[in-house]
Amino acid sequence: MSDGFLHKYFLNNANKRLHKWVHYFDIYERHFARFRGKSPVIIEIGVFGGGSLAMWKEYFGPGSRIIGIDINPECKAHEGEGIEVFIGSQDDPAIIEAIFAKYPHVDIVLDDGSHMMQHMIRSFELMYDRVNPNGVYMVEDTHTCYWKEYEGGVGREGSFMEFVKHKLDEINAVHTKGVLPISEFTRSTDCIACYDSIVVFERRRQGQRQAPITTPM
Repeated sequence: MSDGFLHKYFLNNANKRLHKWVHYFDIYERHFARFRGKSPVIIEIGVFGGGSLAMWKEYFGPGSRIIGIDINPECKAHEGEGIEVFIGSQDDPAIIEAIFAKYPHVDIVLDDGSHMMQHMIRSFELMYDRVNPNGVYMVEDTHTCYWKEYEGGVGREGSFMEFVKHKLDEINAVHTKGVLPISEFTRSTDCIACYDSIVVFERRRQGQRQAPITTPM
């Protein structure tokens, strides 16, 4: 059961700037609690005031490594013990390669970056398959998927939410009778959880899943 650590930290934070929607904290704890005290490596895209990097370090505990990505060079000031910030764009393959070269075993990726559709999709494509087999990939502030200024819109092809809808089909590819190929995503993904403004991908290697048995009419 959650002890509400993250929500309490948020309410009592008087140090670095920390901006989160209140309903996010239950979602974080639901998907991240199993990593506490186990020295995870977490990448957070979007550093801003540095408050969330410090929060994650407190939450996950000693031995955890918190990696930030931001385009603003001033964000390097938020580095500290167990916290490192890489400067560059979240869709830059060179930045992502540099991070995984130094930290090859990443447990969690949290995308709180630009919230632009092309960046969200490209970051997922660059990192999802490199996250540990039992890791988590979380994208927040997905309400921007419905806003034109972020390249979104209801049902707009190319939005991250439409990308997610295709992934829902892909996770069930084994049941499509060959219409969709069984991909690495199909084999490595346990579930996709969709919340108000957050989408979570839980990784877990899948065994040989059987297609449903149909009874002849």
